[in-house]
Amino acid sequence: MKQLVVNADDFGFTRDVNRGIVKAHTGGILTATTLMANGEAFADAVALGRENPSLDIGCHLVLIGGRSLLDRDRRFPASVREMAQAVLLGRLHPYDEFRAQIEKILAAGIVPTHLDTHKHTHLLPQVLNAVARLSEEFSIRWVRRPFDFPLNASSQGIPPLKRLASRSLQVIRRRFHRVLERHGCRTTDHFAGFQITGRFRAKELESLFRELPDGSTEFMCHPGFCTAELRSAPTRLKESRERELDALTNPAVRLALGELGVAIVNYRDLG
Repeated sequence: MKQLVVNADDFGFTRDVNRGIVKAHTGGILTATTLMANGEAFADAVALGRENPSLDIGCHLVLIGGRSLLDRDRRFPASVREMAQAVLLGRLHPYDEFRAQIEKILAAGIVPTHLDTHKHTHLLPQVLNAVARLSEEFSIRWVRRPFDFPLNASSQGIPPLKRLASRSLQVIRRRFHRVLERHGCRTTDHFAGFQITGRFRAKELESLFRELPDGSTEFMCHPGFCTAELRSAPTRLKESRERELDALTNPAVRLALGELGVAIVNYRDLG
């Protein structure tokens, strides 16, 4: 059996991103999202979550961009390299920062079902250790495994450097799963979305779904409406969010999933 969780990152980033995520859920195939506790549109996202209880919400844990919840005068590093350096030098403490973010989401009345990190920072060992500990302590057992299953690169139009980056991540895969297993964390059987972020339309989605392996897969996406709010925000994903939204709400995509016998589920369905 093939099961597909369609999960949107960046809930709480901006109000137009929030609206796009809800639209992808109510009018498309999106089943889940992860919430940024330090996002500028956090309160708006919480309100939308209450209005749409079928939307499965998790935590999008942040160490890059925006402000710390522990010290509002402190901004997080702007890049993965700067973040990694701050963590390694002991200037940034992932466990404490993430714990504050989870607690804020819980205090808002959200019961999160899954965890992932902004920019996949839990690929860094020190960050992964913090995520796995918190997963166990808060009983939020599902954690993203950010390793794309092998894709037909030609059919997806994946640039060579993006393919190379995806393959290089496989080097740390074994240790990554050992850490999660030690803390009783769970992952989907497969993952997709890293290589085609910001560059897919309905045609590419249908092609991807035809390649889905047996078992459960999380597909990561970034839908949204691109208004002045998003255009002024610090992110490279702007107009591409509307293209992703169009693809996720395209009736042909849902029809293709039905023809392929793929069940669209969320993390609650996976147990």
